[in-house]
Amino acid sequence: MRLDKFLKVSRLIKRRTVANEACDAGRVMVNGKTAKASVSIKAGDIIEIAFGNKSVKVRVEQVQDTVKKDEAKELFTYL
Repeated sequence: MRLDKFLKVSRLIKRRTVANEACDAGRVMVNGKTAKASVSIKAGDIIEIAFGNKSVKVRVEQVQDTVKKDEAKELFTYL
C-alpha cells in the first residue's frame, strides 16, 4: 500500500492530500529514510512523522485498504 494512503486509512493524518504534502515537504520518514508518498508500506516498517516541533513514531502492524474508525488504531503501534 502507498504511504499516503496508509497514513489516511490509519488516521495518522486526516486527509490523503495532506499526507501527500507532508511527504513532499520531507516530514515523513520510513525506516530512517525520507520517503515519498508512493513508497510501498508493509508490516514491520517504522514511520516517523514530524508535526511542527513534535514528532510521532509508529510501527506498522498490519496493512488494510479500509478499516472502521475504531479499528484504525490496530494498524500501528506507537513507539
